[in-house]
This record gives sequence, C-alpha cells and structure tokens, in this order.
Amino acid sequence: MKIFLKGIIFVIFTLSASQSKDLKVDEKKSILFVYGGWEGHEPVKCRDLFVPWLKKQGYKVTSSPSLDSYLDEKLMNTVDLIIQIYTMSSITKDQEKMLLNAVKERGVSIAGWHGGLADAFRMNVEYQFMVGGQWVAHPGNIIDYTVNIINSKDPITRGLNDFSVHSEQYYMHVDPSNEVLAETTFNGEHAYWIEGTKMPVVWKKKYGKGKVFYTSLGHTVDVFDIPEAITIMQRGILWALGDLTD
Repeated sequence: MKIFLKGIIFVIFTLSASQSKDLKVDEKKSILFVYGGWEGHEPVKCRDLFVPWLKKQGYKVTSSPSLDSYLDEKLMNTVDLIIQIYTMSSITKDQEKMLLNAVKERGVSIAGWHGGLADAFRMNVEYQFMVGGQWVAHPGNIIDYTVNIINSKDPITRGLNDFSVHSEQYYMHVDPSNEVLAETTFNGEHAYWIEGTKMPVVWKKKYGKGKVFYTSLGHTVDVFDIPEAITIMQRGILWALGDLTD
C-alpha cells in the first residue's frame, strides 16, 4: 500500500513539474525584431548583435525583414515588445495602423535607435508622435562629440558617466514631453547658428498604453562597441519589457 501511494505521489509530482515547466515556456515574453530599410544603418548586423542577446535572456524572438509582420494579427496580439530598425522607406496605411494600435491600445512596447526608429517613414506624422522625435540633420556627418548623462538616478543610465562618440551627432525635432536621460551639445563648428544647443540623445515616454524607448546612438553597429552605448540600449530594452529592476 505504501509503495502504491508513493507511486501515485511520484506521478502527481512529475506531472506538476512538467506542467510548471511548460507554463514557464508559455509565459516567455515575446519580441518582434523588424529590420530593413536603408542598408547604411546595417540592419542585418544589428539583428545579429541583438537577437542572440535577447534569446540568451530567455525571450522568444521573431525576426522579420518585412513590415508586413505588422499585418499579422495573431503575432501582433501576442507580442510584448517591438524592436525596429527600418530607416527611411515607407509604410502602408494598414501596416502603420496595426503598429500604432498595438502600442497605443494594447500596450505593446517599442524600442529602437538612430534612424531605424526616428528616421523611418518620414511622411507619417502619427508614427513620429509615437516615437517622440524625428531626425532632421547631422551637421559635419561623422564627428567627435560627447554624450552627457543628465539623469543618473534612472535605472537605464544609473552608474554611467559622460562618454565620447565618433559618429553622427543627431539634430532632431523632439517631443517636449519625452523623459530625457542623456543629451549632447552642439558646438556650432558645422552649423554656427546652433552653437550651444542641447539635444536629447536618450529618452523614454508613453504612447497611449505602450512604452517607448529611443537612443539616437547607433549609426553603425560598431557604435555599440562603446560600453555605455550598448548598456543604455540593453537596459532600455529591458525597461520597455518591464524587466529592468529599480
């Protein structure tokens, strides 16, 4: 009798453990990584940098080179975060509607960097309203400049110091409601009339129910060799997912 009861307990325990394991898999947060557009921003190399890291963190990742992924209702209803690098290009009315609704109404987060998020779909102002900014110039093209951390208490930038970058210094039209974490100052060497202008480099915000994270760093994938740059982007992604602890 004791052996029989032990057998039943063992079976129940095994089934419970199996179900718990399966539940854990089912509860993995899901990320849609959309890449493409202008090749100068190295979307494929960016995919190859971030997707393995995301999977290593335990997330379920769907990579797609097509904006038609935004039309996949089943996918868009299950995804927790969209990461997009899709510079310039154009987006259809239906693609944009599905993307905006996912963020605004369902609370899907979106994150990205440089022109892949803030210089995509230049004709779509509601999309720009969601992102919180739009690139307009990079005076001098590839130059040396400094990124200044202005909020050292936020978990995305905590513990980081100001750092130097050799890349494009983005001049942007930005939403004044953005919560800015880092900025850069233009020295006027390449456009004298903007000397002393402070420009956001890293921000977070809301669009409806969804979280938005953006950094203007990342013209090419090697910018993420800078420890502060990759740390900010990785933490920003985790924040957008709700997985960055305070």
